[in-house]
Amino acid sequence: MDFSGEKLDKLLDKLGFNLVLLAKVLIIVFAAFLLERFVRLLLRRAYKRGEQGQEDATRYRFLRNATRFIVGLLAAGAIIYSIPSFKHIAVTLFAGAGILVAIIGLAAQDAFSNIISGVFIVAFKPFRVGDQVSVAGHSGVVEDITLRHTVIRTLENRRVIIPNSKISDETIVNSTIGDEAIFQFVVVQVGYECDLDKAIAVLQEEGAAHPDFRDRRTAEEVEKGLPAIPVRVIELGENGVTLRAGVWADDAGAARLMQFDMLKNVKQRFDREGITIPTRSGDHVKGNNPAP
Repeated sequence: MDFSGEKLDKLLDKLGFNLVLLAKVLIIVFAAFLLERFVRLLLRRAYKRGEQGQEDATRYRFLRNATRFIVGLLAAGAIIYSIPSFKHIAVTLFAGAGILVAIIGLAAQDAFSNIISGVFIVAFKPFRVGDQVSVAGHSGVVEDITLRHTVIRTLENRRVIIPNSKISDETIVNSTIGDEAIFQFVVVQVGYECDLDKAIAVLQEEGAAHPDFRDRRTAEEVEKGLPAIPVRVIELGENGVTLRAGVWADDAGAARLMQFDMLKNVKQRFDREGITIPTRSGDHVKGNNPAP
């Protein structure tokens, strides 16, 4: 037992490791923990004192995530510097092994690219936490922005993790920034034998009756008699006439739900009014209770 203890002591001595050094490491870890908590507390207080808008939330989340990374990196560096053997190895690697440093630099290139892109996102604000965006083929609400990636919550409540560098190279559609109101298109098709004016009136009435519809006409447009819901014939297809109505809602979520509700309500109104909807085969689906 004593022999094993002596061997362990010799091994720790070779590594330059002793109780004093262990205490230093523990102090560094504890100090890093306290520093990270202290900085996060300051950031949280500053955030609560502000307006707590989307831009403040974006900066707060980004700085909070950056604090954890930077403090952890500094603590790791301090620990390596405190252990003589580790310090010697680190100095040897970074001073004498140029090829290894180059390899590490190439491996970290994507990481640094993501960090720089994250800083640019927070600085130039193409989107903020809480914005409704479409980027890299994904649509949803921005939930978090870290040093490495951005988290988007989709309509299915799934999280899409996209590297910041990829977002910087993509075209971003932001449905929230500037004005959250959305102009949503609702497209339906009717048969050629139908009364177009009647079908257009149904679309306008069902849209105006929806609780999420917003009349965005100016006083001048109202005076001119322009409709609150414009409906246009956009195609004379092989099987029918395609109509497109445009409705306003407060935000992207409300606009999407209004579109779904309108499609259902318009279909039911078409059934009652005897307005036919062509199928892909060219046949027409007639209303169950045609109006006399």
